[in-house]
Amino acid sequence: MKYVCRICGYVYEEDAEGTPFSALPPDWKCPLCGAAKSDFRAEEVKTAEPSPAGAGYAQIGSEEKSTEDRGKKGADGHEGEYKELSYGQLFAVFSNLARGCEKQYRQNESKMFAELADYFDKRTPAADTADTAALSAELIKDAERYTQLRAAADEAADRGAARVCVWGEKVTAMLSSLLKRYIEEGEDMLSGNGIWVCSVCGFVYIGDAPPALCPVCKVPEWKFEKERRATK
Repeated sequence: MKYVCRICGYVYEEDAEGTPFSALPPDWKCPLCGAAKSDFRAEEVKTAEPSPAGAGYAQIGSEEKSTEDRGKKGADGHEGEYKELSYGQLFAVFSNLARGCEKQYRQNESKMFAELADYFDKRTPAADTADTAALSAELIKDAERYTQLRAAADEAADRGAARVCVWGEKVTAMLSSLLKRYIEEGEDMLSGNGIWVCSVCGFVYIGDAPPALCPVCKVPEWKFEKERRATK
């Protein structure tokens, strides 16, 4: 039987390892990305089956718009709905745009987006409480949203957006896994370890040194940045 890490794709083969997956201790972790044992799934045998046209694509949004709604325009004359973003959300948007431009070797645009990201980052208020349970629930929701976005990207044949969705889903799953560990282990989880963040895809790794290759986007270890821990 084979078990696959849903974050990095590492395969645990019981025959090769000589130990049943079920016999591994509860605190066993993926040797490649550090994901928890609960993040592994038994490998499924996939069979090709014909599907109706359009099958496999999720609808974005809670309900379909009526013909009348589709024709409505906002106050500025453009179609579609608009949502006001918080400082934190704007920081995330411009930070991602900066990294995207950097990947495309557009250094001037990357610098401008980075300046905007820094502006909104400094104006983002600190959270009043650190509710780990609520944060865990939001991460689970985010991972589900990536599935919908990936379907839309595939339908539009947008390879760039599809890659972003794959990376985003894996990174979000890893954050959820780390948060579960933190809830169970507390500060002991970080004892003697550093917090390493991939500067390309955002993957987070806990350890004394970053992995040789990012388990998600495969960039070398020098692309990881060590985060400074806040002191009381």
